[in-house]
Amino acid sequence: MSKVINRADIGGIIAQLKTQGKKIVFTNGCFDIIHVGHVRYLTEAKKLGDVLVVGLNSDRSVSGIKPGRPVNSENARAEVLAALCMVDYVILFDEDTPYELIKEVRPDVLVKGADWDIKDIVGADIVKEVRTIPFVEGVSTTGIIKKIQDSKSAEIEKA
Repeated sequence: MSKVINRADIGGIIAQLKTQGKKIVFTNGCFDIIHVGHVRYLTEAKKLGDVLVVGLNSDRSVSGIKPGRPVNSENARAEVLAALCMVDYVILFDEDTPYELIKEVRPDVLVKGADWDIKDIVGADIVKEVRTIPFVEGVSTTGIIKKIQDSKSAEIEKA
């Protein structure tokens, strides 16, 4: 069975997991260029329960949040996330926020990066527990993209 699941199937999957007594953890994001910060974040999120569900912003929703992005398509990003051992399920969402998806998943724990104030985390009002996880300093997709762009600019200037 694929870890990338259709949104229509999530209710049944979650219901089955909950009857087995599984603790469901949910996080979401763009996960455009996977880096060590993402890996550590997802590893820590998985430790908070039994099943880690990742809501993945669709290409449309990413472009609304981050101009000029995504670099990788939603299908490619979903496949990479699904290949990570700590990720149990990946679900695409097209809305600007994952609020409706969180209502469908009904996680026991909602996780976001520590740059979020808990009161501002979308879905905090509908879950039992909200946790934040610190980021790895100096590592971000935006930083990686900038480093590549700066490197290309330096090459052009040398030519």
